[in-house]
Amino acid sequence: MAAVRGALLKHLRVNATSLSLLRSPSPTPNALFALTFNAVRRGFSDEVMGSFLDKSEVTDRVLCVVKNFQKVDPSKVTPTAHFQKDLGLDSLDTVEVVRALEEEFGFEIPDNEADKISSINHAVEFIASHPQAK
Repeated sequence: MAAVRGALLKHLRVNATSLSLLRSPSPTPNALFALTFNAVRRGFSDEVMGSFLDKSEVTDRVLCVVKNFQKVDPSKVTPTAHFQKDLGLDSLDTVEVVRALEEEFGFEIPDNEADKISSINHAVEFIASHPQAK
């Protein structure tokens, strides 16, 4: 039951003003319509536009993906590590890391953007700012 409640609350974010309208002895039809419309609109915009992941969560997940890459010494992986200079990866290895990040975050990184990702910082910044990252 708690899981269902949590799923509903995630999509039906209601502000305190709306709640006070509902708690009144007889909420007006307009208040109920506004509440429903705003909840649906917010849910729709979340689905269409996506929501952004927390940067610290993205950093942790990127670090984990890179540490698990076979050609990387996990002790050298830091939030500021450069793929070639610090981790010794070549361009093909970097492409493989970017593909692993695509799998981890559930979206495709366009080639022109993937070419710019040369460090963990770059990966985190791109993924944290992308609305389709999950």
